[in-house]
Amino acid sequence: MALAESQFIWFEGKLIPWKEAKVHVLTHTLHYGNGVFEGTRAYKTDKGLAIFRLQDHTKRLLNSAKIVAIKPKYTQKELEEAQIELLRANTYNGNVYIRPIIFLGYGVMGVNHRDAPVQTAIASWEWGAYLGEEGLANGIKVKISSFTRNSVKSTMGKAKAAANYLNSQMAKYEALDAGYEEALLLDDEGFVAEGSGECFFIVREGKLITPPNDNSLESITQDSVIQIAAKLNIAVERRRISRDEIYIADEAFFTGTAAEVTPINNVDGRVIGNGKRGEVTKKLQDAYFAVVMGEDKSFEHFLTYIAK
Repeated sequence: MALAESQFIWFEGKLIPWKEAKVHVLTHTLHYGNGVFEGTRAYKTDKGLAIFRLQDHTKRLLNSAKIVAIKPKYTQKELEEAQIELLRANTYNGNVYIRPIIFLGYGVMGVNHRDAPVQTAIASWEWGAYLGEEGLANGIKVKISSFTRNSVKSTMGKAKAAANYLNSQMAKYEALDAGYEEALLLDDEGFVAEGSGECFFIVREGKLITPPNDNSLESITQDSVIQIAAKLNIAVERRRISRDEIYIADEAFFTGTAAEVTPINNVDGRVIGNGKRGEVTKKLQDAYFAVVMGEDKSFEHFLTYIAK
């Protein structure tokens, strides 16, 4: 998906023109994958642009850095203010995606990263539905990947780290090549972990079921949907989900900052439910968009409004 360029990127404490945000070809993270990032959205509400769960996303960014032994140069408050500054500086006509990244820059080579300089950047651009407007309305086809989610025995999945996403990239490539729209990865015991960039839910007999985060990123959108479900009096169960249980689910959907709440109508050629967006999924989807658009005042604490 092509980027819609904005005017400015925040880089090392300064706003610079988009096309000037460059790094050296020997940037350490480019070669060894040790860098951490976030995905955050801001929505055009009636009260102006508002960042969804800014504090939580920024905290997870710093947690990710701690996990992979990178010492950030900026505090949480400074990074939150930088994101607000960036959104005020740019002009947008629609909803916005924000990508903060903390990475290791140019200066040393080799797998010992201790002396590599730490750099920080934040980009933002207009971005619509990650899996398409059609997908939001009618659902997508999903393939269970031949790639297993990175095991907790060999990597650190609680970090939103650049290196972890090679696994996701290969799973997504495989799914698209096979004619599907997204991949779903199992863990090394054969239970659902997550999508290539999303968390997973099913509905059975009116109950919402989603896996624990034993082998997945601790998803902020997943947490948001669980809180919304509680308000709607929809029962939620956190437990492992096997591959065959997906096939007989009444409904299924993905959640994530990019994916938002995207229905799943088909998994491995098996039609899920009636093959359309399910009743519970639609209820949660409508409620989620009401929250991010500032229409549900009980969740307004999730929003940070950007006053120009």
